[in-house]
Amino acid sequence: MRVPLSLACGAYDRTFALARGDIQPEGIDLTYLTYLALPVEETFFRMTRHREFDAAEMSPSSYLISLEAGAPFVAIPAFVSRAFRHNGIYVSPASITAPAGLAGRVMGLAEYQLTANVWIRGILAERHGLPVAAVRYRTGGLHEPGRVAKLAHDPPPGVDIEPIPPGATLADMLAAGQIDALYTPRVPRTFGHKGVRRLFTDPRGEEERYFAATGIFPVMHVVVLRREVYEPRPWLAQSLYKAFEQARREAAARLAETAAGASLLPWAYADAERTQNVMGQTSGPTAWPGTSRRCARSSGTPSSRA
Repeated sequence: MRVPLSLACGAYDRTFALARGDIQPEGIDLTYLTYLALPVEETFFRMTRHREFDAAEMSPSSYLISLEAGAPFVAIPAFVSRAFRHNGIYVSPASITAPAGLAGRVMGLAEYQLTANVWIRGILAERHGLPVAAVRYRTGGLHEPGRVAKLAHDPPPGVDIEPIPPGATLADMLAAGQIDALYTPRVPRTFGHKGVRRLFTDPRGEEERYFAATGIFPVMHVVVLRREVYEPRPWLAQSLYKAFEQARREAAARLAETAAGASLLPWAYADAERTQNVMGQTSGPTAWPGTSRRCARSSGTPSSRA
């Protein structure tokens, strides 16, 4: 008898066959809830706060924080989202042209513990000499006011964190010069307006150099099971992982297709070839990066509490 299981996860190219039902996890009657009806931020909030789903995509930083609060989840090594985050640092003052220029500035971010922000702080501290506490942090919604943190946590000693005023948004505050910079995985709507630009003028070049130096392709989202779902049937974890892996392999086979491209981007095939040249056959998007020797390195990985 198949076990019913609800899964909240994005319908990415590497998960689409699973979301569409073309792939069925062994022994599981899967109900796949996608971002079409459930934005990623809502998925994270509802899973971490209310544990509404049997399994879900989750921020690794939230998962790590949850280990200190009863460990309600079990993670499996299906890293459905990875991304370099040098491109997620935005500034407006013309005087800020390098990471060192952020020292003493006011930095906006949606949540201090948000995984993309953890990576950005770690990268700037370890690779560019900007200590975590050298920046003053202001939290709030990027485009909508009133964002609430998913999980309570204590920031490290010496870190200055305060909320932005009620009714304000980070994107508008950056454009108005009320904050100096912004860490965000999403592109702010004010990007390109009133001097809002990325800190790095060539973020892809920075990201490729970072990978060449460290072998790290940062994990953004991991798949978790609720512990009470996992413990009576631990085989569910392996069954889910195998299904995610099969879906990934099918997406990888289509990545550089030129007969009928899987992407709207006209040069996706060339980008796939460039990525393979930079990251290698086992480290790039055709693998769950992290299984290869280079991406498995732990040195230089930012702490979830950074």
